[in-house]
Amino acid sequence: MQNEPVIDRGKGMKRICGAIVILLFSAAASAGAFTMKSPQLKQGKRVHEEQVYSGMGCTGKNISPALQWEGAPENTKSFAVTVYDPDAPTGNGWWHWVIFNIPPDVRGLPQNAGNPSAGSAPAGSVQSRTDYGTTGYGGPCPPPGDKPHRYVFTVYALDVERLPLDASAPGAMVGFNLNQHALAKASITVYYSR
Repeated sequence: MQNEPVIDRGKGMKRICGAIVILLFSAAASAGAFTMKSPQLKQGKRVHEEQVYSGMGCTGKNISPALQWEGAPENTKSFAVTVYDPDAPTGNGWWHWVIFNIPPDVRGLPQNAGNPSAGSAPAGSVQSRTDYGTTGYGGPCPPPGDKPHRYVFTVYALDVERLPLDASAPGAMVGFNLNQHALAKASITVYYSR
């Protein structure tokens, strides 16, 4: 009987698995991450008075910041942006801005896009009702003396062209729909107190 060469199948499988892992990580790295940035907002920093609400004892200018995003998944069919304060003393947070049905070719919002009368939001987008009871951007305005509140600006890449909602939809209803259709999301969290 002839001696047949011994093949170490374990080493071969380890090499193949290692090569697959490297290829998967390389593909993920080349795809890039979904990110958002703003010239007015810096992650973890205080909100400027320009973005603070004007009313309810607050004296800001209530101007929504410019936002830009990149790295959305290829199959993104629309975008949405929200601003939410999880620290509001309501038991369920506070919706400060909700804009959805932003076309998939849009890569950002100009400063003051949250002012519906300015007309600078993307065509076809919808700004729905915030917890201030109005549509459009409503800046930070926490109770005086409260701890600094977090304001989470989030862009969602969605798998649908349009959410089946209109400008009367409250933030929680929009948030429910966003989480049902989100392919990816990116956020900037800033703080404010008075």
